[in-house]
Amino acid sequence: MSFIDHHDVFIGSTDDGWTFAVLNRHLPREARQSLTDAGFTARAHQGRTLYLFPPGQPTAETHERAGIALYGLLAHTMDFADLFWTTRWPNPGPAKADVRITVADDQVTATARSTSATEILAQHGFLPTPAGRTLPAGLSERDRVAAIVRAESHLHADGITVHVSLGIPTLNAIPPAPGWATGPTPGPASPTRPRTR
Repeated sequence: MSFIDHHDVFIGSTDDGWTFAVLNRHLPREARQSLTDAGFTARAHQGRTLYLFPPGQPTAETHERAGIALYGLLAHTMDFADLFWTTRWPNPGPAKADVRITVADDQVTATARSTSATEILAQHGFLPTPAGRTLPAGLSERDRVAAIVRAESHLHADGITVHVSLGIPTLNAIPPAPGWATGPTPGPASPTRPRTR
């Protein structure tokens, strides 16, 4: 299971600027339609359906469309992980963000440019290290995602720009659905001869 699989809805961004949404449980047609009506396109990917906004869209317009889609989904579930940076503020590159949160395997690290941002990260469990802050070892994957979501929301509410790198460079690197076979499908079993008496 991947960190994108723990919530009913996971919304994130690839490093190259795609905004993607994943629905991890069956939601009514109206929920899926709220995404497509807002301009997301559906694409099959390794056993799951991704809902996508391409990079390079006008930020304000894309942010409004993404907000409309999220509002439509809220009618069906409150179990969200909302970690996309691509529509939140102009020129959202990592070099310009006040806080950069990076997910790499089992480790989550954060760097902040201000004392107030560092204090917010500390409030959400990020511990000091020589290079910045990190979430403590031993947290479950779901708890790590929850801590990132809470910290990102708090920072955003205080007007602090955040770039969350999920360690997903491109759409093709989005993990497959749980249980999806990545290797060749086994062929049918060889026929057995009927038993004779």
